[in-house]
Amino acid sequence: MADEQEIMCKLESIKEIRNKTLQMEKIKTRLKAEFEALESEERHLKEYKQEMDLLLQEKMAHVEELRLIHADINVMENTIKQSENDLNKLLESTRRLHDEYKPLKEHVDALRMTLGLQRLPDLCEEEEKLSLEPACHVINKFTGMHLYALCAKPRVGPGTPKSQNGSRMNEKRENT
Repeated sequence: MADEQEIMCKLESIKEIRNKTLQMEKIKTRLKAEFEALESEERHLKEYKQEMDLLLQEKMAHVEELRLIHADINVMENTIKQSENDLNKLLESTRRLHDEYKPLKEHVDALRMTLGLQRLPDLCEEEEKLSLEPACHVINKFTGMHLYALCAKPRVGPGTPKSQNGSRMNEKRENT
């Protein structure tokens, strides 16, 4: 009789582990999607800032086009501000999901340990992309805002030459 109760208790624990593991997997899937969106937004923000630098250089080189370029700069600044806001929202959402995932995983690991099972691997052990690294301090030179973003592996080092193609912001206007 005591063996049956012990077996039933273990079966209930296994059922709870299964349910919590499924819930954890769903959160992990959402977390992966958030990280992908975050990386995409970071790439867009970098592209916008590179385009802004090209526009500012063009402004100095072509005084006669100053009015058109100035309008492009205003549009790009608004785009960068919006992109930074979107990036902050994605980062906060990602952190919330991560904070929701951690206690759930600890609970599942504790339940697994009571049954003599090994702990599940941590997110950072599963995939490098899902580990929250220390925040990088980013300052937007146009708005003066301080942003805290996930550190990404440097894709381009400082001093890397800019594109030889130059700015293409005025192509649309010139072609019409």
